[in-house]
Amino acid sequence: MLRLITSVVIGWSAVLSLSSAQNATPRTTPNDNAIQRFISAPIYHNAQWGILIADASSGEPLFQLNSDKLFAPASTTKLFSGAAALVALGPSFRFVTPVYRQTARDSNGLQSDTLVLRAMGDPNLSGRIDRDGHLKYTAEDHIYANFSNRATLTDTDPLSTLDELAAQVASAQIHQVKDVLVDDRLFEPAEGSGSGPTRITPIVVNDDVFDILVTPATEVGGQANVQIRPSTSYAQWDVAVKTVEATDRTEVDISEIPGRHYTVRGQISRGRAPLLRVAAVSDPTEFARTLFIERLLAHGVMVDASRYASQDAVQLPDPGEYQHMKLVAQHTSPPFAEALKVILKTSHNLGAGMLPSIMAAQNGERTPAAGMLREGQVLKSLGVPIETISFGGGVGGSRADFTTPHATVTLLQAMSRRQDFSTYEDALPILGVDGTLFDAVGPDSPARGKAMGKTGTLVWENLLTGKFLLLSKALAGYMTASSGRKLLIALFVNDVSIDRLPDDAEEQGKALGHLCEIIYQKY
Repeated sequence: MLRLITSVVIGWSAVLSLSSAQNATPRTTPNDNAIQRFISAPIYHNAQWGILIADASSGEPLFQLNSDKLFAPASTTKLFSGAAALVALGPSFRFVTPVYRQTARDSNGLQSDTLVLRAMGDPNLSGRIDRDGHLKYTAEDHIYANFSNRATLTDTDPLSTLDELAAQVASAQIHQVKDVLVDDRLFEPAEGSGSGPTRITPIVVNDDVFDILVTPATEVGGQANVQIRPSTSYAQWDVAVKTVEATDRTEVDISEIPGRHYTVRGQISRGRAPLLRVAAVSDPTEFARTLFIERLLAHGVMVDASRYASQDAVQLPDPGEYQHMKLVAQHTSPPFAEALKVILKTSHNLGAGMLPSIMAAQNGERTPAAGMLREGQVLKSLGVPIETISFGGGVGGSRADFTTPHATVTLLQAMSRRQDFSTYEDALPILGVDGTLFDAVGPDSPARGKAMGKTGTLVWENLLTGKFLLLSKALAGYMTASSGRKLLIALFVNDVSIDRLPDDAEEQGKALGHLCEIIYQKY
């Protein structure tokens, strides 16, 4: 089965008030002919639509269809998990990742030191921080490179933070240590539900992936140039990609062989732009340990233990011992507002999947389930009718994920009333401008830049036909209409049969962009 998740959203600044009319029986407004024609297109013959468009000032529902029915939300789920984390942590919250020196003496009184990097759940420990301390992202994030030929890399160093920590260790006059450990016990490991890397742990370096950039040779038949980052001895690579005619299809596949071995095989069209692919690491803890040892060696800190051997978790100190250990290095992340922007702008599944566990850890708990209960408490405090919806995680790919247009608009309204609304709004993709909405409308669209919101895409492979079922395409957020009227919108369509990936799914994203244009002109 193939599952693919992406997201889109829209926004503006205002105080919103949704009237009790929202809870009325779902209806369609008879004179909304343009919307009715759009959702009645033949491709939606077997699909289900859920729509709520509300006036932001009065709360009056301007158009609603099945607004209290449940729909698979795909990555619009991140509106909920992102909002809950923002409320629970605050926009200024920062992850602090320390490195401690653990000192021991043997029976002869000889001292040996072990360095312990204590993972604290920072989803961007390395790979995105620019010189100004902001987190960089691209419209199509690298974690989706295996699902999209348009994914690109940021121009940041995936090892910058580990290098910073290693430099601090060296500055502390530590020249040799017995071993290096990574303490990954902040919360229990789990599997995420979205596309891209799915292993959720408290330690994340370069989104727990290798980036493989393939550039065609100048001549047909020549071997393509393949660059792999981060550069490390953690894995071995067997690479063979040939250059074919410009009219031939580009196909590059990555396979993992047990024992940290990877193959890169395929072909790339001559003259095309470099192609990005990624390979997820199976053990983020060992990946981070190897990379940290290598950066320590680069700064002149010798490590007796092998970077190739797995760490001995038994040697990790009890959590209570850290207060008695020497702090020798520390990294403080950019504020959480920056991390939220990466999650919502790029629809970052790994980062969103970590949010429940991060919330749990902040409350002294260790499981995603505990974090989801905490999310439910926060959403309820915002007035979201949590008894009417269901989430199995923070991403949108769980079988338990269902929401209603009504609950979604209620959340949007509640967030608009908060002092930290600007953080929430600024993290949303802008229609036709950036994030997952960057090409939902064309550059000449009158609605370009007038909406901000979160998209969602969830696709399953139909094994009966070899085609696909677009289980969900969704968009929810804020809009300023052509009249200047402020709107809240929640648009969900479920169960659309499509032929090709990613082309047809992307076309449905543009279709929702066109629906936004209709709404923009109408109201």
